[in-house]
This record gives sequence, C-alpha cells and structure tokens, in this order.
Amino acid sequence: MLKKLANSRLFILYIVLIIIILGSIGTIIISIVPSHLITIIAFVLVAELIIFLALIYRIFSEYIMPLKSSVTFAEEIAKGNYEKRISVNYYGDIAQLNHSLNMIAISLQDMTAYEKQQDTQLRTVIDNMESGLMMIDDRGYVRLINRAFLNLFRGQDKDYIGFLYYETLANKDIHHVVQKTLLYEEKVKKSFELSPMVDATNRKHLEIKGAPLFDEKQYVKGVVLVFHDITELKRIDQTRKDFVANVSHELKTPITSIRGFAETLIDGADGDANLRAQFLSIILNESQRLQTLVQDLLELSKLDNNEVQLEYSNVNINELIKEILPFIKDRAHHKQIDFELFIESNIEVDGDHGLLQQVFLNLLSNAINYTSNHGKVMLKVTNKANTIQILVADSGIGIPKDMHSRIFERFFRVDRARSRNTGGTGLGLAIVKHIIEAHRGTIEVKSEQDIGTSFIVDIPKKLTE
Repeated sequence: MLKKLANSRLFILYIVLIIIILGSIGTIIISIVPSHLITIIAFVLVAELIIFLALIYRIFSEYIMPLKSSVTFAEEIAKGNYEKRISVNYYGDIAQLNHSLNMIAISLQDMTAYEKQQDTQLRTVIDNMESGLMMIDDRGYVRLINRAFLNLFRGQDKDYIGFLYYETLANKDIHHVVQKTLLYEEKVKKSFELSPMVDATNRKHLEIKGAPLFDEKQYVKGVVLVFHDITELKRIDQTRKDFVANVSHELKTPITSIRGFAETLIDGADGDANLRAQFLSIILNESQRLQTLVQDLLELSKLDNNEVQLEYSNVNINELIKEILPFIKDRAHHKQIDFELFIESNIEVDGDHGLLQQVFLNLLSNAINYTSNHGKVMLKVTNKANTIQILVADSGIGIPKDMHSRIFERFFRVDRARSRNTGGTGLGLAIVKHIIEAHRGTIEVKSEQDIGTSFIVDIPKKLTE
C-alpha cells in the first residue's frame, strides 16, 4: 500500500513538472504570436499536453512501475525472503525478468529447504552418536559439540560454543592432543581418566582421537575431537585380569599341596603306613577340590556364553527338595545346626530341574558353611501370583554392607580362610545368579554382620508367557 502511494506521488510529481514546463513554453509562444493564432496555438498545445501525458502514463505504468517492482522483489530475495513471488502480468523484457526472478526465488527456496534438511539430518546423526564430539577451528574456538559430549563433561552448549577449548576443558591430555594434531597435521590418539567434580569415585576412562580438518587448499582449518567412553572396556579388562589372577591363585594352592605331599612320599615317607595314609588322604582331598574348581569354571563358562540349553519341564519344587533334603540335613546335623523347612504344597515352575536343584544346593550349602555350630538355617518356598519365592536364611557370620554388591563376583569371599576350609571355590553364588537370570528370575541379599544372611529368589512360574 505504501509502495503504491509512493509510486502515485512520483507519477503526480512527473505530471506537475511537465505541466509547468509546457505551460511556461506555451505562455512564451502565445506572447509572441499574433492574436488571431492564439486559439489555434492553445488548442495545439493542449492536444500535445494530452498526448504527452498519455505517453508518459504508458511509459510509467508499463516500464517504470514494473521495473521498480522487480527491483523491490530482488531486494527481498537478497534479504533471504525466498517465499515471495512477483506477478508476471506484463509482457516483453519485464515479463521475462519477473519470470527469471521467480525462478531464482524458487531455486533458492528449494536449496535453503534442502540445506535445512541436510543440517537437521547431520545434527540428528551427530547428536545420536555414542561418542562425544567437539569441533575446534584453527584459532582454538569451539564451534560444535554433541549431546554425548555434554553427557561426559556436563553443562550446556552455551558453556562451550564460542569459547577457547582450553578455557572450557581443563584436562591437559586434551590440550596435548589438540596441539599435537595442529602441529603435526595428523591423527592423534590418547587415553586418559576423567574424574567428575560431583562424585570423585565415579571416574570415567576416555579415549580421545584428534583429526585435523583441511580446506580445499589442504590448509589446516581446525580439529575434530572424538571422545570414546571406554570405562566398561576397562572394567571388563580388569575383571579378566582379576579372574586370571584368582584362577591362578586357586589352582596354585591344591597343586602345591598335591606336589608337596607326593614328593614327600617319593622321598621315603611311604614307609610309615599311617603317615602315608594321611598324605594320600590330603592328596585325594586336594585333587577333589581341584576337580570341583575346574567343573565350576566350566559350568560358569557355559552359562556366560549361553551354551547351556535349558531343558524346560514342569518342575515340582516339593519333589526337588525331597531329593536333596537328606544331604542338607546330614550336613546340618554334622554341625548341630537347627534346619527348618517351610514349603507350600504343590509348587510347580517351568524350568530346568538340574539347574534349579543346583541353586538350592549352593544356597543351602553356603548357609550351613557360614553358620557356626548350634546355629539356625531356614528354607522357605512360597507361591506368589506369577512367581515362586525362595528364601534361604541363616544365623551365620553375615556380610558387611560394603560387600553386598560384590558377593556375586567370581572368587569373591567374605571370609577367605573359612571358604577354603569348607571346600568352597568362590564361584557358587556367581553360578546361582547366572542360573536364576537364565530362568528370568531375580536374586537379592539382605545381611547384617554377625547376625545372619538372607537370600531372596523370585522365579516366574511360566517362562513361555
């Protein structure tokens, strides 16, 4: 509306100027011509004025106004307003110009939409990377980070974008990688430990990879840093090292005993029948212990690798407990332990009979082993809505609270000396947990030191549901 008003004012200004000019010329001509020609001259001048005004109007409406509209439209395109269009209702070069401007606007709009789509897709990919990402320009300013980076280092985009990398990241290992990457213009890799400010115990192990960014002339324009969280890999590696060390230690004890007593017998101790019988008995016990350890390791390895195929059947828990009850009662009687059994009738569950039997044997054996003479051990099995619940409780030595989270680790023992004296391998609870998880169940422990321990197991009645 304002543009139309401005154009109208411009046109009126042109008309007024033309009238003034022609009026002045007409006045001069009339003043110098004879009086009988004034009427004719005046008529001619008025006709010329009308024709001239019509010509001016045509030029203004068909050339000047369309051209000004094209210029205004081009200015809008230059500002980035690609959605506007100019009407093509003229002819000639102006129509072709407006059509070309519309095509330019359409092309730029399509390019902008495509770039936005590409940018959105790229941002989505970057933000959903599992590894942290940071891009630094050649002056050291942070230009890009992703969500995984913020999860590792905390904060928000505004805390990093636009700042120098060494102002936002205090770790010297990161500084070293950036500097080395820029200096040597090659990929650099380094591992370091990240200690959070909030919880110093929750340390993370990171691997950082730096790669230089080159422009079309192969000049370095920045650095891309990729942060891999290798905490879990470190933990697994440490677990493997601990496992190898524990296995070596566990094997060393019986093997040393067997070798020592065998050498003693060879050196002449076999002459004493009583001593020979004692040594042979020790060798037998140690070899049995060694065999048990190897069997447990093989069993645990199969469970780890999902090599154990559960032989599903309808297991009657009442019958299963009857099978192991003589063995449990005999061990309890040997230590004068009061063994109590509470089990509801007709408890059945879908599962592997042999593996479930091993769960009961391991839990009850542990309870008896870690309970002093004249103590108490209880087994209680109850029916729940969709599960059966197994409770094994004892009045034994208990487990310190800081060890509750570790009792299912391999070779972990609360009392190492006592475990070895009872013939334990330190793998029983790890095997129990694997078996219960294979049955989609859960196990938890409640214990107080010098008061007793309770293991609560929940197993679904139907595995197929």
